[in-house]
Amino acid sequence: MKPVIFILGVSALPLAKQLAAELQGEIHGPDSYGKATSHLADLLNAGRTIIGICAAGILIRALAPHLGDKRSEPPVLAVAEDGSSVVPLLGGHHGANSLARRIAALTKGHAAITTASDVKLGFALDDVLPGYTLANPEDVKSVTAALLAGSSLSIICHPGESRDPEPPFHCENVKHLQLHPWVPASAGMTIEITEANRMGGPTHLIYHPHTLAVGVGCERGTSREEVTTLIKNTLKENNLAIQSIAGYASIDLKEDEPAISFLYNVNFFSAEELNAFAPKLKTPSGYVMAEVGTPGVAEAAALAAAGPDAELIVPKTKSKRATVAIARAPLPLIEMHGRRMGTLAVIGIGPGSKMMRSPLATSKLYVATDWVGYDLYLDLIADIKTDQIEHRFPLGGEEARVRHAIALAKQGKQVALVCSGDAGIYAMAALVYEIIDLEPTRIKIEVISGISAFQAAAAKAGAMIGHDFCCISLSDLLTPWEAIEKRVKAAADGDFVISFYNPRSLKRRDQLERAFAILKDHRPPDTPVIIASNLGRVEEKVTIVKFADFNPDDVDMLTLVMVGSSQSKSVRRGDGKTYAYTPRGYAKKRETL
Repeated sequence: MKPVIFILGVSALPLAKQLAAELQGEIHGPDSYGKATSHLADLLNAGRTIIGICAAGILIRALAPHLGDKRSEPPVLAVAEDGSSVVPLLGGHHGANSLARRIAALTKGHAAITTASDVKLGFALDDVLPGYTLANPEDVKSVTAALLAGSSLSIICHPGESRDPEPPFHCENVKHLQLHPWVPASAGMTIEITEANRMGGPTHLIYHPHTLAVGVGCERGTSREEVTTLIKNTLKENNLAIQSIAGYASIDLKEDEPAISFLYNVNFFSAEELNAFAPKLKTPSGYVMAEVGTPGVAEAAALAAAGPDAELIVPKTKSKRATVAIARAPLPLIEMHGRRMGTLAVIGIGPGSKMMRSPLATSKLYVATDWVGYDLYLDLIADIKTDQIEHRFPLGGEEARVRHAIALAKQGKQVALVCSGDAGIYAMAALVYEIIDLEPTRIKIEVISGISAFQAAAAKAGAMIGHDFCCISLSDLLTPWEAIEKRVKAAADGDFVISFYNPRSLKRRDQLERAFAILKDHRPPDTPVIIASNLGRVEEKVTIVKFADFNPDDVDMLTLVMVGSSQSKSVRRGDGKTYAYTPRGYAKKRETL
């Protein structure tokens, strides 16, 4: 995620723009201190890097109540408005210190690094580089204390596991480090870089390089337990640490195989791509070639994922229905080769306000590689855009929009199909499933719910849907008017609260009047009617009128109309506002007490 450059006033804007350009960051500027405090807390909880161009005390007071495990805190920095001082407050060993140095170089200021290991040693043992995992972080404190007291430090590497014993952590000064191949440690502190499953200790830190790629194959319908058990046993038999696995790989025919797709960081290859590694296979199979078009899946997938210079260190190992093989890359795999399984998240963003967007929807939008949607909907989520590619569509053409999203996912993209309100209510989710029902595909699909317009309208106006209700779309573009009319009559007879979606458009002008004509004989004249337009947006307007006073000309295509049941009531309160609600029947319950 992009770092957030946080400001409280226009005086900080020039530096904010400079940092945003250099760091590919986003500028956030809440319009009040109260909003700033809650916004900073939200950013911290979301794991966003925060660069506050403000007094350090502001950040400290806002974030102190929300601090927890220092291992999970994102970088938080305070920067003077003139750039003269850059102070990493949190996450020093999670990137804040190195970011402070980078900002200071840009502003020609001073990075006020305060962590003892960085100041005296020039490195921090738990500021781990991408491509490595520290196996025993609980021992960092004792090793660091010994180094600060003058102990020596050796970095050792096993032959064949890495070309050079480079430090596996951010390091500004290597003069304190002795770099050499594997020899038994004689004295001082030791760092061991190894794929082996080894134990560390108070004087011995273990770093596992992410150099292993695991190829997996299985019969259709193999259980997850069988595949995971085979992987664990293979690692144990070969004394390999699971932390050194950069990811898993298989043939693309297995993209929708639950036993494989649930593994962490799985990449897929076509049979043709796997065939390129046929000369390097140790156990090629004519049967596998006839079945899937390549002489081996597990071995070829492991080699393909680990890259052209990889070596196969564990040949195909079998269980009853699954196979596993392991390849080693010469250097840590920051990104594995191959194609990720494509996913299509159909996301309901709510009525429009970011405050009414669910955290799950926001997180899914953040991690997507591509956003597909109607222009207006993409504009409504611009506040969280980072480097996603936008695929904008005009109003209408819903099937073209959905097919485009599916096509992107089939390419291995992580796609967000953006819908207003709830993705499953008069939105794209049903159409997605309709198309994949007609044209099966292996992509993963998930539907992320949102607050629908009828929920937002009812809440803004009181509690109209406190009892039975229904939703009816008045658009006859896809549904014949005869069917719509039949549903309106049934809802009128059933005395439901009715939410009318798509009540009017530039071309459809009379359906709403016809629906109200049907309801006229079923609703008292004083039945409350909610007219809600532009919900969650700056132009939001929610009014309540009596059924007898309802004017269809007050409605446009961005409006939802909600008609109460015969039991719904409106009440004017002391604040001068009118509210509407539908009682559930507690009055009768009270009478019996």
